Amino acid sequence: MLYSLIRPLLFRLDAEKAHNLTLSTLRFLNDYGLDTLLTKPIPDQPVEVMGLTFPNPVGLAAGLDKNGDYLDALAALGFGFVEIGTITPLPQPGNPKPRLFRYPDAEAVINRMGFNNDGVDTLVDNIKRSRFQGVLGINIGKNALTPMERAVDDYLTCLNKVYLYASYVTINISSPNTKNLRDLQSSAALSELLGRLKMRQLELAQQHGRYVPLVVKIAPDLEDEAIEDIAKVLMAKEIDGVIATNTTLSRDGVLHIPEAAQDGGLSGAPLKGRSSRVIRKLAEALDGAIPIIGAGGITRGGDAWEKLNAGASLVQLYSGLVFRGPELIEEAVNACRPYFIMHGSTPRRAKLDIQTSTLQPESPKDSAALEMEQVNPEQSPVAADTAAAPAPVSDTHGVIQLAPTPPDVPVVDTPVNAEGKELSITQLLAAAATPVMPPHPDGTPSQPAASAKPAAMPPPATAAAAAVAPAAAPAVPASAPAGAPADGGEVSPSQEVPNIIATSKATNAYLSSGPRKKRRPS
Repeated sequence: MLYSLIRPLLFRLDAEKAHNLTLSTLRFLNDYGLDTLLTKPIPDQPVEVMGLTFPNPVGLAAGLDKNGDYLDALAALGFGFVEIGTITPLPQPGNPKPRLFRYPDAEAVINRMGFNNDGVDTLVDNIKRSRFQGVLGINIGKNALTPMERAVDDYLTCLNKVYLYASYVTINISSPNTKNLRDLQSSAALSELLGRLKMRQLELAQQHGRYVPLVVKIAPDLEDEAIEDIAKVLMAKEIDGVIATNTTLSRDGVLHIPEAAQDGGLSGAPLKGRSSRVIRKLAEALDGAIPIIGAGGITRGGDAWEKLNAGASLVQLYSGLVFRGPELIEEAVNACRPYFIMHGSTPRRAKLDIQTSTLQPESPKDSAALEMEQVNPEQSPVAADTAAAPAPVSDTHGVIQLAPTPPDVPVVDTPVNAEGKELSITQLLAAAATPVMPPHPDGTPSQPAASAKPAAMPPPATAAAAAVAPAAAPAVPASAPAGAPADGGEVSPSQEVPNIIATSKATNAYLSSGPRKKRRPS
């Protein structure tokens, strides 16, 4: 491999200069079609997570490409997904240099970069120029000068601006290099932050007709009780995924290196055990309700398998690439294949209560029973009062654009047509939104009106008016205060905007119901 030849030269340079030179070289090779010098095509190992189809379970962690400058070049290396950022509302230089350090003997990296980036507007411009059509994660954070009490404003600003361009959005609350950022992991602060972001996510989903999952990235230095508290908040706020973990403040594994005592987050091989411990504890607390993306300490293919075995559905690399180069990507994908052969290509599914949008983990018995379930037409009426036909389903960076669905449409495990063939997702959503016409008086079946023909998807600017119809508010007793739920309990985000989240998670439930034909980027 070419990387093994140039690595000695890179390690003679300052770490940050080597970082920038490597990325510039990758972009040059990609621009001239020479990226095959660094890697070869990696056979797909499709995985269904968060309603998205990942070509393989190995992704790039945030931090390598903060501004999306090298998106096409990095995607060409064979990642199943790419996460860029961390991005902040305004440009900021980060912490003073030097701020990036490598320790080859320990396969470790220490960084105190401090969210150096060119601002969210630059990142969006770079994405628009990119040719990348795969699964794209965008990692968002707060500016260093923003007071903690206003941190949510920075996250909301970034979410608003990147929503249309992301397959999923990661909320970074765990970097050790932004003062007091990890305070947002406390139960009360996290609940308030995620409550605001979840409501904005649902508003944006209604506005644009596409549901973009929210993911939270947590630290590896959490005690068991804190992990359990975070899991409770994630489930209560119906967050779509969690990345475990960020870098650590611990120096275990590099205590014998005097220079490693400096400030910053430690990543690489010494982080592996600490990260896997958090994944195991988190998986136990979540019990399958929310998928985990495992990151931290993957320097060999077997390390990726370890993350999956601990409870992750996907994995991410970064520091391992510094020492192993692009060959680590293929090695990790190949190491993961036996896991998916044994356990299937989807994470443990979750049942959806359409009325409350509450996810309930399935037991193995429930899953087996659902496989045998048959659709009873008498118990599964499709709402007949749909006013307009849905927009067709399409993909943007792997995100499903959702047509409106009546809240009372039941979700079945494997919908089939009259010939017994499984319906495609397009057919499923079209059937769910097609009006059921009453028969004529003479008993002959009625035909849907011509106006029920699927309409073209409106451009993003008009999606608020045409793409998704707002849902009717649930009935509230006259004695209840304004905005209170019918049962007198706390208003959840899903009760505020039930239609879009129910439609999204109903779609996700279908997507995770078993192997299906993979969507390839156009």
